[in-house]
Amino acid sequence: MFEIVAAAPPDPILGLGDAFQKDPRPGKINLTIGVYRDDAGRTPILKTVKQAEARLLADEATKGYLGIDGLAEFNRLASELTMGSLVPTERIAAAQTPGGTGALKVAADFIYKSFPQARVWCSNPTWPNHFSVFEVSGLETKVYPYLAADKRSLDSGALIETLEKEARAGDVICLHACCHNPTGIDPTLEQWSDLAELTAQRGVLPLVDFAYHGFGDGLEEDRVGIKAIAGQHEEFLVCGSYSKNFGLYSERVGALLAICPNADTSSKVASSIKQSIRANYSNPPRHGGAIVATILGDSQLKNQWMAELAEMRERIQAVRKQFVDGMRAVGCNIDYSFLLDQRGMFSYSGLTPLQVDWLQKEKAIYMVGSGRINVAGITSQNLEILCKSINDALTGTR
Repeated sequence: MFEIVAAAPPDPILGLGDAFQKDPRPGKINLTIGVYRDDAGRTPILKTVKQAEARLLADEATKGYLGIDGLAEFNRLASELTMGSLVPTERIAAAQTPGGTGALKVAADFIYKSFPQARVWCSNPTWPNHFSVFEVSGLETKVYPYLAADKRSLDSGALIETLEKEARAGDVICLHACCHNPTGIDPTLEQWSDLAELTAQRGVLPLVDFAYHGFGDGLEEDRVGIKAIAGQHEEFLVCGSYSKNFGLYSERVGALLAICPNADTSSKVASSIKQSIRANYSNPPRHGGAIVATILGDSQLKNQWMAELAEMRERIQAVRKQFVDGMRAVGCNIDYSFLLDQRGMFSYSGLTPLQVDWLQKEKAIYMVGSGRINVAGITSQNLEILCKSINDALTGTR
């Protein structure tokens, strides 16, 4: 039977990571996958994570299964971190999931089971895996305009116009809460308000992908879109990830929050979500969720974690400026200062697929074919050669 199975193409992002690992050339540069790196090029374990793990190791008394929806304390604290006091706790149906991707998959299964005719609108561009996650659950996907023709700004007018003309009641819109992947371009407060109002009027359910909480402008500031949506919608979904802001990439910690109109509806939705989880992975792993709960549940550890998160965020912002200055120093005729208005790990470089391919083959510099770069992969050691190489690719110099 397996002889008829066609080989699947490599993942457009993770496949590049595999190719990078196999590349024997010294000085190679990886700007692909969205993983934070310090100036030494390492993905460090946060000090607060180490402290939390030490406590867990000392106090852990069982390796028994968690409940279907995970650690209750994690769910409570994750809801608090994400929603603050925007909605009462009894209106939130929360479930711990294996990473933010797991939250998206559970959300997709829940949507398809409850509203099989719903279409999911994704931004153009978006994280490529969004389409796979929704479509494998049986949902139809649609695309709404996002990036303007200059590839430096949000085309809010086209976005609103498309939704006004084509979105229908019962559809779902996938939104990036902050640090839009792959562009780094986020809506303004006014644009968020317009989007929240329009989707409420059209009866479109927001599904918010909150993968980079704290990597934009701060924990509170990055919730501006959530606030706008909560002000207009009684119902919406939030898929949170703790890979980036806690540095727990390999622990796969995420949360699905379903915001409901009242406690009775929340209870019903929670039961449906748990049914989807049971048929998928049964229950989530304990360790990563316990780390997050330990840190958020201790005021001293939480304050230390917030300081570590701020350090990561500030490094990324500083690297953006260094890259802009570096491109100017090598005589590039493109002004990259627009990158300073973007947030998070990602930005569009403006490079074409041909130029990206040349950089990989000739300079061992890896980035996604769209020209998206992970800014966190830039270090003081590789900045100069990176800027020179990009300028060569832009000017056709070989």
